[in-house]
Amino acid sequence: MKNNYKWLVIGMLWFVCFFNYADRQSINSVFPLLTSEFGFDAVQLGWIGSVFAWVYAGVAPFAGLAADRFSRKGLIIIACLIWSFFTLATAWCNGMTSFVIVRSLTGLSETFYFPAAMALISDYHDSRSRSRAMAWHQSAVYAGTILGGWLAALLAQNHGWRIPFYFFGPVGIILAVVLSRALDEPVRGAVDGVPGLPGGHAPIGGMDRLPVGETVRIIFRTPAAMLLMGAFVCANFVAVIFLTWTPKFLVEKFHYGIAAAGLTGTVYIHLASALTVPLAGWLADRLSRRWAAGRVIVQGLGLVVGATFVYLVGLTANTTTLLVAMTCFGACKGFYDSGIFAALYDTIEPRARGTAAGLMNTVGWAGGALGPLAVGFATKYGRHAGDDVANMSEAIAFGAIIYLVGAVLLVGAGIWTARQVHRRAAAAV
Repeated sequence: MKNNYKWLVIGMLWFVCFFNYADRQSINSVFPLLTSEFGFDAVQLGWIGSVFAWVYAGVAPFAGLAADRFSRKGLIIIACLIWSFFTLATAWCNGMTSFVIVRSLTGLSETFYFPAAMALISDYHDSRSRSRAMAWHQSAVYAGTILGGWLAALLAQNHGWRIPFYFFGPVGIILAVVLSRALDEPVRGAVDGVPGLPGGHAPIGGMDRLPVGETVRIIFRTPAAMLLMGAFVCANFVAVIFLTWTPKFLVEKFHYGIAAAGLTGTVYIHLASALTVPLAGWLADRLSRRWAAGRVIVQGLGLVVGATFVYLVGLTANTTTLLVAMTCFGACKGFYDSGIFAALYDTIEPRARGTAAGLMNTVGWAGGALGPLAVGFATKYGRHAGDDVANMSEAIAFGAIIYLVGAVLLVGAGIWTARQVHRRAAAAV
C-alpha cells in the first residue's frame, strides 16, 4: 500500500500542478482580445506577461524556506486556494494597473507550490524513482498549458475574455478542499536515510531544522547547484517567451483565429513534452546509476538539439515547418525538464531541498521574466521599422543562442558532479 500511495501522491499533485499552469496560461491566450478592448500594445502585454514571473521569482526564496520549516501539505493547499481566488479576480480587471496587481498576486501565491511539492515528492521517492516521479508530475505542466491555453481561448472567443477566469478560479478552490482530506505529509529524509539524523529521519520538529544561514551556505557552496540554476535561467527565458507570445505570434504571422492559436500555440510543444518527459525521466534514472552526471546528460541533450528548433520556429514562414519545429522543440524541452529538480536534489541534502527549489525558481523565473519583455521591446523597436511580425520572429529565433548557453552551464555542472563522486569514493577507500 505504501508503494502504491507514493504514486497516488503524484496523481493528486498532478491535478494541482495542472491548474497551477492552466491558470497562469489563460491570460496569454486572451492577449489579442485585451489589445482589442483596452488598446494594450506589445510592451504593455510584455509587462503583464513578465510581472507574474518577477513576483514569482522574488517570493520563491521565502517559499523555499517555508517548505523546509512547515507542513508541505498545508502550503500546497493554502497556495492553491489563494491563486485560484486571484485567477477568479482576473475577470474583474478593467485596466493596466488592475491587471498588473492581480497578476502579481497570482504569482506570489503560485510560487509556494513548487518548492513544497518537489520537497514532498522527494520524501516519497528515493533516487531510484525520483526522476520518473518528478517527470510524471512535470507532465501536468504541459497538460495545464495546453488545455488551459486552448480552453481559455475557446471560452474567450465565444463568450468574452473574462469567462475563462470565472471557470478556472472556482474549480481550483474545489480541488484544494478535496486535497486537504486526501494528501498526507511524509517524514523528511526518510527514503534517503540521511546520515546524522535520528533514525535517518528529519521530522518537522525544531531540532532537525537547519538554521537559515547554514541552509543557504549548503546551496551556495555547491557549484553544481549554481550551474544548474544558471541553466534553468536560460531554459526558462525561452520557455516563458513561448508561453507568452506564441498565441499572438500565430495570429499575426500565420493568421490563425484566436481559439486555434490558443490551441496550436500550446498543443504541439507541450504535448510533445508530455510524451517525452516520462521517457527522459526513465532514461535519467537509468543513466544516473551508471554515471554521476546521468540526469544532467539527458538535460544537456535536450538543450543542444532543441536550439535548432527554437531557431526554426522563429524564422520559418512555412506553416508545416513551423508545426514540425514546434513539436521537435517540445520533445527536446521534455528532456531538459525531466531533471530540473531531480538533478538539483542529487547535490542537496533533504533538509535544504525546499530552499534549493525556491532559489532555483527565483533565479529561473527572474531571468525568464525578461523574455516576454525583451520580445515586446524587440517587436516594437526592432530593426525592421514598422514590421512587428519580422521583429518578433527574430526575437524568438534568438532564443536558440540562450539555449546553447544553458547547455554549456550543464556541462560544467556534470563535470563538477562527477568529480565530487570520485572524490568521495577515493576518500572512502
